[in-house]
Amino acid sequence: MAPGGRPRMTARVLVVDDSLPNRKLLETRLQEEYFEVVGAASGAEAITLAQRWAPDIILLDVLMPVMDGFEACRRLKAQPITAHIPVVMVTSLNDQEERVRGLEAGADDFLVKPVDQATLFARLRALLRVKQVLDAWRLRAETVRDLGFEPPSAPPEDFEGTKILLLTDNVAEAQSLARALAIDGMVLERYRDEKLVWQKLQDPASQFDLVLASLPMPEVDPLRLASRLRAEAETRDLPLMLIADEGQRELVLRAFELGASDHVLRPINEEELRARVRNQVRRRRYQLRLRAEFDRSLELAVTDGLTGLRNRRYVFRHLESLLRAGTACGVLMIDVDRFKPLNDYYGHAAGDAALREVAARLREHVRASDVVARYGGEEFLVVMSGAGTEETAVIAERLRAAIGDRPIDLGQAKLPVSVSIGSALSVTNTEAEALIAAADTAMYRAKALGRNRVEAAAEADWRTNVPGAG
Repeated sequence: MAPGGRPRMTARVLVVDDSLPNRKLLETRLQEEYFEVVGAASGAEAITLAQRWAPDIILLDVLMPVMDGFEACRRLKAQPITAHIPVVMVTSLNDQEERVRGLEAGADDFLVKPVDQATLFARLRALLRVKQVLDAWRLRAETVRDLGFEPPSAPPEDFEGTKILLLTDNVAEAQSLARALAIDGMVLERYRDEKLVWQKLQDPASQFDLVLASLPMPEVDPLRLASRLRAEAETRDLPLMLIADEGQRELVLRAFELGASDHVLRPINEEELRARVRNQVRRRRYQLRLRAEFDRSLELAVTDGLTGLRNRRYVFRHLESLLRAGTACGVLMIDVDRFKPLNDYYGHAAGDAALREVAARLREHVRASDVVARYGGEEFLVVMSGAGTEETAVIAERLRAAIGDRPIDLGQAKLPVSVSIGSALSVTNTEAEALIAAADTAMYRAKALGRNRVEAAAEADWRTNVPGAG
């Protein structure tokens, strides 16, 4: 944990600056927060490193010889291999025209030198959260391609009909915002009542692409708004942009911690506003398209017919994709305890119903980016991208309790069902088969030690696979 109880977020950051002292200063600050950092001294070097090293975020100086930051950003965003990487431009020029130029080149935000540390890390965390979600969907799209399906196409650059929800009681500002966004064909719907806002957001027919919240509002807490947007399934991935005064900086930074996506300060530059809104909407539509194409392509090919979960074929390919990309991940091998006697005594229909309910509870209690699959028979596999030791243990125990603490209601009977879980974490150059085998061995040990428990893979589990009981 970082000072103040905030969890650290580790990621790979590429720092680009032709000034060695400036570059080293940023690198040191990032390394103190446990980011993995690589430096580049020019735009050309940055493009090469971004292609080879695949950073999670790029801090890009604007004023550089030969190729400035604007041109470097345009080239990064033009290449499919680097287009998804968030770019934050770092400049000594606090000029709105320069910001607009950078945003139109594809930059996600601007930081002004000397870089304020609190602002730097707040923006990094906000952008990294979005990238992690997009990366999860991109990896799933790669799995689709590996299975022979067409990958999703890029979203169109047509913003006509984009719906934006504006939360404000400032009528004059709302009218000004509506006129500015109408240039791009966007439609603004204004509300001032937070309860009504939630009703609209949870209505599937509303289909908003972005939420704009104008601060201050006497009866609206922007921190609660940001937190609730990320907590509710219907709005978890919906971008939130704040409109604020310069004096509300601390409030905006705290909102970034809780899930806000971007902000614009008053006095509002309409070109900057439109550029930032387009970036958010573009990213939102890309994610929705990835999700829709993924679901359409794989519904029959990689879905287990009984439980509706992904099947063994898909989850194995997905795990291979994660490991091939160098992504740290954990796996959970989950087996329903004493399933054969349950199936024999209550009948196959009851056994099938029990497996469907186990699957539903597993799906309900994993993270949004996790993949849950029926691995075979009464076995399930969970693949968790980016999960560390503590998080894997917490999720495994949560899943065990979700199954074992409440019997399965079949109407005429309540079946006491439990699961045994084995967990394993990837290490450098881990193969998918070896990782699954280690989790499987740990799962059998959980059964041998009494069932209805979680066991983490030990070093010896990577070398042997111990048979176990049902």
